[in-house]
Amino acid sequence: MQVMECAEGLCRARGVRLTDQRKAVLRMLCLSDKPLTAYELLERMRGVVKNPAPPTVYRALDFLLEQGLVHKLESLHAYVGCAHPDHPHASQFLICDACGEVAEVEDLRVAESLKAAGKAIGFRAKRPVVEVLGTCAQCSAKRHE
Repeated sequence: MQVMECAEGLCRARGVRLTDQRKAVLRMLCLSDKPLTAYELLERMRGVVKNPAPPTVYRALDFLLEQGLVHKLESLHAYVGCAHPDHPHASQFLICDACGEVAEVEDLRVAESLKAAGKAIGFRAKRPVVEVLGTCAQCSAKRHE
């Protein structure tokens, strides 16, 4: 899996450890066809890791977030693997509220616009993530059939 190789290389270069549990969480997020909550990850880990506990999952998620390998979708209280972890970026997410599909978009114009708007009022964003809820093309087509 290309994302895992990239993640391992990034962690090695940064001098941080991508432990087996962290790898397991990242792999599950990258292989999932939908965002996963911490408790969904915990359930999936039961077959992979001996006696997984919520703090273990949350620590792994915190590490992966810090390293830019996953994103937290605030509106869903769930996580997704990062589509391009090789560089820092502000992401925008298009979330289908019908099927749950999530598309990660990296549009610099959106990021710059938000940065300028914040600067104008003295606001500094910690984690500039934009989530747009709507209907994906596939679900829209189904509604019009």
